[in-house]
Amino acid sequence: MELLDTSRIRKLLFLGPRGSYSDFAKNMFIDAFKLNCVSTNLKSISSIIKALKDENNEDIVAVIPIENSIEGIVRETLDNLSSLKKEGYKIIAETTMGVEHALLGFAKHKSEIKVVRSHPQALAQCKHFLQANFPDSLIEEATLSTSAAVRSLVAEEPEAAAIGSVECAEMYGVPVIENNINDEINNQTRFILLGKFMSPQTGYDKTSITFSTENKAGALNKILTILEEHGINMSYIDSRPSKKELGEYVFYIDFEGHILDEKIKKAFEEIKPLVKMFYVIGSYHPIG
Repeated sequence: MELLDTSRIRKLLFLGPRGSYSDFAKNMFIDAFKLNCVSTNLKSISSIIKALKDENNEDIVAVIPIENSIEGIVRETLDNLSSLKKEGYKIIAETTMGVEHALLGFAKHKSEIKVVRSHPQALAQCKHFLQANFPDSLIEEATLSTSAAVRSLVAEEPEAAAIGSVECAEMYGVPVIENNINDEINNQTRFILLGKFMSPQTGYDKTSITFSTENKAGALNKILTILEEHGINMSYIDSRPSKKELGEYVFYIDFEGHILDEKIKKAFEEIKPLVKMFYVIGSYHPIG
């Protein structure tokens, strides 16, 4: 796989519509890599993954969320990453954004509000605020993104409100009813940039891998022991059902270092004979 050449990128996909946090993250990647490309928003993470597979070209990249500091890993992203093995897409960079939610709408008072719309994660991240400020009869409506919720609001229906960013409210001309309604102050979301390149070594890299093992005792522990013996610092581990056989799982691990580092090369040589499936999702570094 070739090293990252940003001059070849002509198209960028992101989770839309405009005004979503993915839209803002997309702008951070464009600025960091000085990309000269067309941006296209799609409705879901799965549709972005499908578009990558269909086009299967080095000139296309995509920005999707992968983890939130409160709600944890974005399952739809994790479930789709290993499916990109055939096409060879990798994580080539990541960025972390602070998420500050606001209550948006045309109601003059919160007592008018009967429905609150937003992405399921945003609703979950403001759960205590909603419980403290609204009766149990409040209807929570899930939307594909926070910006989709904001765009749905009209002045003629003040009983409907949305959870989203102040920037998105300004973009669509929707008033801010209350700012900073996150249940947790330090609410952050990590976004990844996917492409058919390998990022160069920087000295502060992270590598992500996915693999499956035989469904027997000690199989995972052997992999973790190899990483430990080579002095590789693991920062994250998760598992998802393989969807092929009951009791069989696909594992995801993040650790410090780059695939070109000698100790990681040696560790992979020992790991590969022990697994049924193995894929390096990418070696990359943070931007912003």
